[in-house]
Amino acid sequence: MTSVPDERPAPTRDGTFVQSLDRGLAVIRAFDAEHPRLQLSEVARATGLTRAAARRFLLTLVQLGYVRAEGREFSLRPRVLELGYSYLSGLTLPEVAQPHLEALVQRVEESSSLSVLDGDDVVYVARVHTKRIMTVMITVGTRFPAYATSMGRVLLAGLPDDELDAYLDRARLEPLTGHTVTDPGVLRKVLDEVRERGFAMVDQELEEGLRSAAAPVRDRSGAVVAAVNLSVSASRTSPAQLEHEYVPPLLETAAQIGHDLGRSTRS
Repeated sequence: MTSVPDERPAPTRDGTFVQSLDRGLAVIRAFDAEHPRLQLSEVARATGLTRAAARRFLLTLVQLGYVRAEGREFSLRPRVLELGYSYLSGLTLPEVAQPHLEALVQRVEESSSLSVLDGDDVVYVARVHTKRIMTVMITVGTRFPAYATSMGRVLLAGLPDDELDAYLDRARLEPLTGHTVTDPGVLRKVLDEVRERGFAMVDQELEEGLRSAAAPVRDRSGAVVAAVNLSVSASRTSPAQLEHEYVPPLLETAAQIGHDLGRSTRS
């Protein structure tokens, strides 16, 4: 078990803050693709809660139908998806983007995804895949650190300068592979280049053997609201091939999604 206490920025606490809700959500977040089944001690360690507190939250979640208890182990039940799909069901972006992603994938025969920025992570909100080229499973709701992904860099480059400065000051740029950019100054230069070029490319920084390119999806005001990407195998596709053969249809798709998104918000 390698989980550690949640290191995302602590929420601002005032008279309206409900600490028990914060802790209950932390218990749910302790489960992920690498840790689908956890024992009480592991949940306590992952959340920073005492064993007694973790036990109360887990048993409450069991009674509510969000967690399953099997012997000494706990796991999430399908009902937990309601928490995410309640958000997605009110979001027009995935519905607007899905047919465009499908058309792009059919055209280039590589996997494509759409994501938004949530804190310091990108969160996948739509995906169409062909072959599985990553060792981790990607589904709607998957999160990755923004700094090491092409979609994350597009979204970070779209931030106002003050928000980007704050991100670079607080972000922990960990080396996910031997190629990952971990220097804030270097990352800032990379993001400046993304702003100038209108797209981002990442070469094996998130995972060895994976290259990707991403383009911004803009709303009617021109603000970057999402990013769309293409992922390719480094053994089959060179960086030059990715840029010259795949980036142009990717940019077209991002523009089409933004156009349709603008029409949907007017209707």
